[in-house]
Amino acid sequence: MKILDEGKAKFYASVDKSGKISKELDVFYNPVMKFNRDVSVLILNALNMKDMQIADVMAGSGVRSLRFLKELKKGIIKCIAVNDYDKGFQKLFAKELKLNDIRFDKKSMLVSGQDANIFMLESSGFDYIDIDPFGSPNDFLESSISRLSRRGILAVTATDTAPLSGTYPDACKRKYWAVPLHNHLMHEVGLRILIRRVQFVGASHDKALTPIYSYFKDHYFRVFFKCEKSKSAADAALAMHRYMLSCNKCLYYKVSETNNGICECGAKMQFAGPMWTGKLYDSQLADTISRLNKNASNTHFLKIIADESHNDIVGFYDIHAIAKKYHSSIPKSDSLIEKIKIKYDVTRTHFTPLGIRSDIPINLLVDIMRKL
Repeated sequence: MKILDEGKAKFYASVDKSGKISKELDVFYNPVMKFNRDVSVLILNALNMKDMQIADVMAGSGVRSLRFLKELKKGIIKCIAVNDYDKGFQKLFAKELKLNDIRFDKKSMLVSGQDANIFMLESSGFDYIDIDPFGSPNDFLESSISRLSRRGILAVTATDTAPLSGTYPDACKRKYWAVPLHNHLMHEVGLRILIRRVQFVGASHDKALTPIYSYFKDHYFRVFFKCEKSKSAADAALAMHRYMLSCNKCLYYKVSETNNGICECGAKMQFAGPMWTGKLYDSQLADTISRLNKNASNTHFLKIIADESHNDIVGFYDIHAIAKKYHSSIPKSDSLIEKIKIKYDVTRTHFTPLGIRSDIPINLLVDIMRKL
């Protein structure tokens, strides 16, 4: 093992000589997920909720919890529970606390080496639960949601991007009860399918789980949900589950309550879903996160999400795909956006560098691209 650092924390982790990330490592650590943990810290600081009971249920190296202890504002943490199903984790985390000059306090800290589901079900509940598994989060949704407080925050990561993004549609149907899409919209569709899956489990506990910050990056999907214990709110969330129809011939797309339709160009549209078609973000929270960020490498991505959070349009146009389909050159994004926003809503999207989220009709967009 080596001593590594991330944020303000130091920790022990196994390093594969080839650089390969594997859950078979003695102490699992994925450096690519640093941004994931950066955002976790930013969100809890932005929300600024006090006296929170926090659970990091698949802690791996323990770096997320160490960063919470080192970087969250004073008063946010009342108690932090750190768990990983590894026989040596408790000793490891004790060493890491000393490494970071953090005194163990049995009143405000719990360090456990249990199976994640058993750990949660035997607990009395938490205000923040972080589910960051290797693969699908499905196996941990029931236990985590049942132990999420009435106004709690649930953070969910899914790294099984191939099913959700349409590479393995049958796997998506089995795991997420929805049909994915395999075109330029696939990552937004995958994110919305994941949200719907989590909301169904929440609804079975009379809990409405509404996304307050969601994104796709690198090899994973990430969603932060706020919980409201309410049957009517849960029903309202389920009512926002619809389909995405898209046309491969002209690249038109729309949200629909049915899973079939004919495009205006005459082609049969393919469908994806059902999926969540509500907001992906709380725009005030997204703005605050962008403002609080001090890491220069995260600035561009967080700023795009902040801008995108003020645009509630479902779906986006891929300028590269449109240029290829309609034999047009690719205009400068700034010039294109300036032309569009004269009459229509438009922002960039974090899903792709050449994506724009706008309500402009496809034929008018093509005309503008050709003129530019």
